[in-house]
Amino acid sequence: MTADQRILFARFKRVAAVTAFFAAHIVIAAHLVIAAHTAAQAQVLPQELAQVLGQTPGEMPDAQLLLAPDVTPVAASATTPAATPAVAPGGHLSSSDVLKPAAPSASLMAPRQVPCAAPAELAHFDHPLVHTMRRLASGKPLVIVAIGSSSTAGARASSPAATYPARLAVELKARLPGHDVTVFNRGVNGEVTDDMIARFATDVIAARPQLVLWQVGTNSVLRDNPLQPHAVELHQGIAQLKAAGADIVLIDPQFAPKVLAKSETMDMVDQVALAAKEENVDLFRRFAVMRDWHEVQHLGFDVFVAPDQLHMNDWGYACWAKLIGAAITEAATRPVAAAAVHPVQPANQP
Repeated sequence: MTADQRILFARFKRVAAVTAFFAAHIVIAAHLVIAAHTAAQAQVLPQELAQVLGQTPGEMPDAQLLLAPDVTPVAASATTPAATPAVAPGGHLSSSDVLKPAAPSASLMAPRQVPCAAPAELAHFDHPLVHTMRRLASGKPLVIVAIGSSSTAGARASSPAATYPARLAVELKARLPGHDVTVFNRGVNGEVTDDMIARFATDVIAARPQLVLWQVGTNSVLRDNPLQPHAVELHQGIAQLKAAGADIVLIDPQFAPKVLAKSETMDMVDQVALAAKEENVDLFRRFAVMRDWHEVQHLGFDVFVAPDQLHMNDWGYACWAKLIGAAITEAATRPVAAAAVHPVQPANQP
């Protein structure tokens, strides 16, 4: 090898060594950058999740217990499936995963068992249901019409089967075995008393019922309608139903926050009770029953009132149906004079 060749070879070795040195440092630097970026992501994710959930990173729960921020786990009633909170699966979360529903925790799905109860004096009818009693004695199908506004129609119930008339039909069929019982739901959202009376001929009397359950008064209070005209309408409506040859049960307003906010609520409750007394018809004291749930049994409104703070929920409708079903059964089967049970059949009864 010549001197020039040795010089070139030495220079090539130095260039190769420098190149290798810089390449090694570039690789090391790249690893350091990736590691730092990963660590930063690991710190940012809990911070992002903490902001979504309204917590500081130090307060963050275990990943498996993170709940979606717009879902609140609630204790369900005995008749209503438990609400299912969204729980992140697998313990591996991203900021978008927090908003995705996943398999619920078994412990959170367990229903809250709340007994349905009320004092006997609040869920009892003063008068026997004579027309209903005769119908049962005849062995013919018993027809009941429930007329009213949204709480009869079933506002905020989870399904038509969860409305109080539907639940009442189930209750009566269990309490009156061997009898054919039909309960018609004639509730219309938003109606007041004169709206219902205007439908009596087509929606009530046409069905030839032996029993009419008339839920009344709530919307008049909510709309601040004057009480005196309402009292007149009540008596007029009761007279029409009596002429149709049906037993009558009045049902007063519900004990719910939006109803309680109205100053004339108690006056309406008293007015419905007075009309029932003056007309010798029965009264289901819904307001007093629900007040007992809240003030005596210490049930929160969320147990029996829907989130709108006005209508009943599934548990409330089911318990109402159970209590009024028991009252109907007792009043239609209590011992009375035989002459009262078997008089001449009214002309409109089949």
